[in-house]
Amino acid sequence: MSSSDTSNPDYYHRVVDCQWACPAHTDVPEYIRLIAQQRYTDAYLLNRQSNVFPGILGRVCDRPCEPACRRGRVEDKPVAICRLKRVASDLKGALDGLLPRAPALKNGKRIACVGAGPASLTVANDLVPLGYEVTIFERHAVPGGLMRSNIPSFRLPQNVLDEEIGMIVDMGVALRLDSPIASLRALLDGGGYDAVFVGSGAPKGRELELPGRHETDRIHIGISWLESVAFGHVSSIGKRVLIIGVGNTAMDCCRSSLRLGARRVKVMARKPRGFFKASSWELEDAEEESVEILVKHAPKAFVVQDGRLEGMLFEQLEYEFDGDRVTRERVIGEVTIPCDDVILAIGQENAFPWIERDIGLEFDQWDRPVVDARTFQSTRPQVFFGGDAAQGPKNIIWAVEQGHQAALSIHNYCCGRAVTDRPASAVTLSSRKMGMHEWAYKNDYAALERRLMPHVSLKERFKKLDIEVELGFNAEQAAQEAQRCLNCDVQTVFDAKLCIECDACIDICPVDCLTITHGGDDSELRSRLRAPALVATQPLFVSPLLKQTGRVMVKDENLCVHCGLCAERCPTAAWDMQKSTIHWPQAADGGSTCQPAKLKTA
Repeated sequence: MSSSDTSNPDYYHRVVDCQWACPAHTDVPEYIRLIAQQRYTDAYLLNRQSNVFPGILGRVCDRPCEPACRRGRVEDKPVAICRLKRVASDLKGALDGLLPRAPALKNGKRIACVGAGPASLTVANDLVPLGYEVTIFERHAVPGGLMRSNIPSFRLPQNVLDEEIGMIVDMGVALRLDSPIASLRALLDGGGYDAVFVGSGAPKGRELELPGRHETDRIHIGISWLESVAFGHVSSIGKRVLIIGVGNTAMDCCRSSLRLGARRVKVMARKPRGFFKASSWELEDAEEESVEILVKHAPKAFVVQDGRLEGMLFEQLEYEFDGDRVTRERVIGEVTIPCDDVILAIGQENAFPWIERDIGLEFDQWDRPVVDARTFQSTRPQVFFGGDAAQGPKNIIWAVEQGHQAALSIHNYCCGRAVTDRPASAVTLSSRKMGMHEWAYKNDYAALERRLMPHVSLKERFKKLDIEVELGFNAEQAAQEAQRCLNCDVQTVFDAKLCIECDACIDICPVDCLTITHGGDDSELRSRLRAPALVATQPLFVSPLLKQTGRVMVKDENLCVHCGLCAERCPTAAWDMQKSTIHWPQAADGGSTCQPAKLKTA
């Protein structure tokens, strides 16, 4: 087996599991250290470089970083990464003069963004400081897209949305509200735009065509109903409500129903709990509010009498499994559950009635635009897509990263470069050594349990629709939670030329992740380690041949907790602890070869 290529940026990037799992590649360990130092503004700005919306995502992110967190390998619960992100937002100071602004000299290029959701706002965030004139068209009277219309204010307060959207708009974005785009052809032909970005989301809720569906007005499409609630068009609902579906939208629907007067809310799931799409914390919050979740119930018909919804008929199901795979499904009975309203939350779809099908844009078999997965360029070179509009419904953090990549593509396109000509990612390593055996980070293992998020009491939270349920960590709670981070970005960097094979590092390693042995292929080598590496979550680190015996130093990156004891113990400094800083390319890295426009004189 050849030695590990640590010059490849992905090597150390992948070792920082949380950052590797984050679609926007946020430097999670670094901002957690800044929070621990009470440098909240610095932590916020570091966050904002990649995820753009720290306050928003600190409340509603789907948290792909947390299941990846290395803390979860040594105890039950990962670091509360998402909630620490919110701390940086809640406790930050004034940002005057610290945010990017539009330059006085523009580059002469005009960009139109359709929809004022997270993807379009990210495109504007990246392009306006480069001299682009960006206009965002939004059909509603307020910006935010599905962040505002589909996430209830008891989870995401309006003032948080307003603040972080305002940071982008105030850079110099032309925001046109109450301005739906009725024709892409007209926008392309008559708008004078050099490129168009479509970030209109997935605004169409899926239907459930069953008997009785159109015989009453008490059956609602989930995302449309949430939008009506958000904009004040709906202020009440029946006492008995059924939610069909068990994703995050369903959780928002059931909890909103309780705040609008429902007394008994049931979420109806076709499959067992292990197949739910909703995040575990969303399920916990709903059940804490006495929402009942019924599994193995398949909708069969709406029960309507004289135009009045009486209930729903369900088939009761039984399953057989082979591991996590369903091998058999059978009906074992039927049951009618009474209700006053039904909310359908079974998924969302793209909808582009305003895009003509004869303007050079190809659509696939699901009537979604054909978009390059890396550049987000459509089959009409001038048009780019991102967020839910590009690849279907995902979380906000995915829309942000796609916005970053689309902005880079638009910059290349407008500057006459190939959209595939993208700057490479990079990693910078810097030693944390302060003395012979002292390090510029804390490497003690903090045996602390995950901090519990304080909530508004059940008695108080239903008094108003916009009472935020989660209160956030205070400074003390944040400092305690920050101590649980294992500093995975402080890497164990090995210099084979300095190793004398004394085994000191192996003796002191608390998790037996180090082995000096003869080389071999990956699978065979894994079986000979001090702790056999049967799970290949991370690649093995394999050093060049050691000069004393021709053996190799092997480290199981999956086991290593980055405690630094190997570097403290090593008598020759063959091991060093070095901070890895990942640079993920954005539009600002694409150079600036666009010719600026001449300043107009009065």
